[in-house]
Amino acid sequence: MKTTILSEFGHPYKPLTFDSLPEAVSRLIDKLDDIERLLQQKVSKDQPDQEDLLIIKEASEFLHLSLPTIYALVSNRKIPFMKKGKRLYFSKKALTEWLLKTGKEVIM
Repeated sequence: MKTTILSEFGHPYKPLTFDSLPEAVSRLIDKLDDIERLLQQKVSKDQPDQEDLLIIKEASEFLHLSLPTIYALVSNRKIPFMKKGKRLYFSKKALTEWLLKTGKEVIM
């Protein structure tokens, strides 16, 4: 019984011969490069840029809140933050989303 391997488009692949190996390897390398590029894009989207991370003083300035207010919000877990050792970090994107979610709309 002969097994037919189909491409992603449902067409059968040409049978491999010694002469067609270089072309087949080249196509495989191209596909692997595409997969690697997609994975790198996914990883870079999932990780915040270092420029987007703020220390507590920067978060205070960004939100126009005092340092004690920021510490109180962190202590009560009412603001998104990350902790590494004794240091607090804030994602600018997460703070913006938090502000939009918890802020009150003012109608003039």
